[in-house]
This record gives sequence, C-alpha cells and structure tokens, in this order.
Amino acid sequence: MKTFAKLQELQTQVGQEIGVSDWVTVDQSRIDKFAEATGDHQWIHIDPVKAAQGPFGKTIAHGFLTLSLLPELFAKAFDVSDVRMGVNYGLNKVRFTAPVPSGSRVRGRFVLREYLPLDGGAQLTVEAHIELEGSSRPACVAETISRRYV
Repeated sequence: MKTFAKLQELQTQVGQEIGVSDWVTVDQSRIDKFAEATGDHQWIHIDPVKAAQGPFGKTIAHGFLTLSLLPELFAKAFDVSDVRMGVNYGLNKVRFTAPVPSGSRVRGRFVLREYLPLDGGAQLTVEAHIELEGSSRPACVAETISRRYV
C-alpha cells in the first residue's frame, strides 16, 4: 500500500499509478449477499447447478458487485494520511470486460488522471482497473471521481 502524507502530494502524481491493492476473493457467499441486497437473482449468479451448464461453467459475480468492490480495493491500495473524509462524486466510462467466476480473486490498480483543488480538499479522477487473477483482461475498467477533504 502506498501512503501519501498530504492530499496535495497527489498533484504531482497525475498520470502515475498511485496504488495496487491486495487480492480480494469473490466467493459465492459474497455473490449471494449482493443478490439479496440488490434483488438481482439471475441464475447465472446464484444457481451453481444451472450455472454449471451455462456459458461460464459456474456462477459469476454481478458486474455491479465487481464495481462495488472499488471502495475496498481503494482502501487496500493507497492512503492519504491527512484526509478526514471522502465522498463518491461519480463514474465515467464503466466497462465490464471479463466475467468474475465465483471463487476468483480480483485486485485494483489505480492511475490518477486528474487532480482538481477544491476548498478544503480535492477532486480526484482515477482510472481503476479491476484485475482478474489469471486473466489477461481486467474484469472491470472505470474512471472514478471522488472528493477528498482534509
């Protein structure tokens, strides 16, 4: 995990990789809990028997579950010591480029694309690649926009 003492240090990191998270396992329990929370009970996600006969040979995570891992992956990739609060502001260019089979591991790789100073903080635009262990393609690519306050 990379640690930055001050938010302002990120101004010099535009265009640079600012962190890579640890691997996180996406198991069937997590997939089932996401289905319950969102009401998305499509068989490809929650029915291992039927999914075994489907196109991926087993259940896969919801695309939005993969996307929702971003806060956990961010927290495991980098820290800014003087930030007291962060809020999500939006997303750009979200793509789900590979399925995440149950039991797979993913990690986040983050490149800072823009640093915009704000009163009391900054708005960060970060290109996030959610990598799938053993795959040449990421599971998800998204541009995240967040506001961090000191």
